[in-house]
Amino acid sequence: MQNSKLGVVFPGQGSQKVGMLGDFSDNILIRNTFTEASAVLDYDLWDLIQAGPDTELAKTHITQPAILTASVALWRLYRDQDGVVPAIMAGHSLGEYSALTCAGVIQFADAVALVQKRGQYMQSAVPLGAGAMAAIMGLDDDKVIAACKEAGQGEEVAAVNFNSPGQVVIAGHTDAVNRAGELCKEAGAKRALPLPVSAPFHSVLMKPAAEKFAGDLASVEMQAPAIPVLQNFGPVKESDPEQIRQNLVSQIFNPVPWVDTINQFATDGISKVLEIGPGKVLNGLNKRIQPDMEVASANDNASLVSALEFAGS
Repeated sequence: MQNSKLGVVFPGQGSQKVGMLGDFSDNILIRNTFTEASAVLDYDLWDLIQAGPDTELAKTHITQPAILTASVALWRLYRDQDGVVPAIMAGHSLGEYSALTCAGVIQFADAVALVQKRGQYMQSAVPLGAGAMAAIMGLDDDKVIAACKEAGQGEEVAAVNFNSPGQVVIAGHTDAVNRAGELCKEAGAKRALPLPVSAPFHSVLMKPAAEKFAGDLASVEMQAPAIPVLQNFGPVKESDPEQIRQNLVSQIFNPVPWVDTINQFATDGISKVLEIGPGKVLNGLNKRIQPDMEVASANDNASLVSALEFAGS
């Protein structure tokens, strides 16, 4: 059964935490999904996310397969319990790989290997400490963009995540990001909050990572999506596997237009959005973008039960 008013979204980096999915430790379907991922990664992913430490889980080449696997495992359990098929799906940055896997575009084992490589390439694209990201709170997008332009001074800094009205993430060279943050505060931003990340994701500094990653993507078989996926780059619904592949390369060094994504959901008649995966970061963003949208999450036993009812109503 499909609900034409339902959209499903998957989270990106930052939603991970040690112990996530812990109350599913006895669930065979969940554990089998992690076993599949562990076979690809050559380490026990379930043990790592349950035991930590946080510093290990926070490494981007580990974070990315961990969040992907958790999200796909929860989707599989949701569908196994007769969860309603959505009309559309999307994911925030890394979450796009969860969406494409759950839509049947990429095989799960291939997706695990891809996001591990993606994390490695993104980390190595810029020397540690040379790049940074910061969240700008309470300032119009145009003013953030203008501040970045003024702060460049021969270095790179740009708005890279348009998460919700009044919340934009900037990224680039560390000094340029710091300059832009100060200019944003002078322009009226409530906060310019440095983010605890190891690289300037979605900035042009990620182009070397995208070039390396293109080769890995080229070797992976892809199918047309069984459920439409609104990709970050565009944002656009694409059915041609080759174009999906190109959009994934472009996504690495281009902004994530999450505001446009959720507004497009609304334009398409989506009134309910279910976030499947660890945490519920996207729920908060989605409500700020579209206050009338109903939202729910599926990240543990209790929320999954509620999500099944939410999606079917």
